[in-house]
Amino acid sequence: MAHTQNCVDRHRLLGLVLKTTATAIAALKTWQRTVSRRRAIADLTPDRLRDIGHAEAPAPVLEVKAGLVTNLMSMR
Repeated sequence: MAHTQNCVDRHRLLGLVLKTTATAIAALKTWQRTVSRRRAIADLTPDRLRDIGHAEAPAPVLEVKAGLVTNLMSMR
């Protein structure tokens, strides 16, 4: 009886390990596809981006509002 129970426990553990491994591999493949797509979009020209429906590649923008220096000076 103990041998049978050990075999069942091993099969359950093996099944759990296989499911966990499969999930990790699927997540890694999804991440790799996302990275490659972002790189491909980053390499496109503005004309080609418009062709596929993107206005332009996302880029950080620094906005300086009017009166910023006055506000900073008044905080001193």
